[in-house]
Amino acid sequence: MAITTETTALPDALEAIRAVALSTGLPYAGAVPPQLAWELFAAGEVVLVDVRTTEERKFVGHVPGSQHVAWATGTALTRNPRFVRELEVKVGKHATILLLCRSGKRSALAAQAAASAGFTRVFNILEGFEGEIDADKHRGGKDGWRFHNLPWVQD
Repeated sequence: MAITTETTALPDALEAIRAVALSTGLPYAGAVPPQLAWELFAAGEVVLVDVRTTEERKFVGHVPGSQHVAWATGTALTRNPRFVRELEVKVGKHATILLLCRSGKRSALAAQAAASAGFTRVFNILEGFEGEIDADKHRGGKDGWRFHNLPWVQD
């Protein structure tokens, strides 16, 4: 059953982000910083969808209350050909959706695919759950959801 979060207007912060996305030619509604993503999610204004693999969610952690639709599966990260269909079934095509992955790259691709399929309110969460790789080849030391001490749990 789809979660309904459709409203007549986006929250002001997302409207501003969408305006920037439109002016720069971004193929989806926009890119949201992690702190704002949490505020909007905690307020019930958006649906947060984790697009990482099931294994990443289980062993690295995830945002409590987030939905899960894998963009890719397995260690080879094989693209999930049913992603858009599964996203629509789980949250609905007209929901305001924030997508989260490890670093913000897969979720950007997922947002682009969703937008191409007619999702008009899909945003990417910048920095991802773990953030970019630092000079020591580690994640989580300079950016990302966990770096910003935002809520997460681990199985």
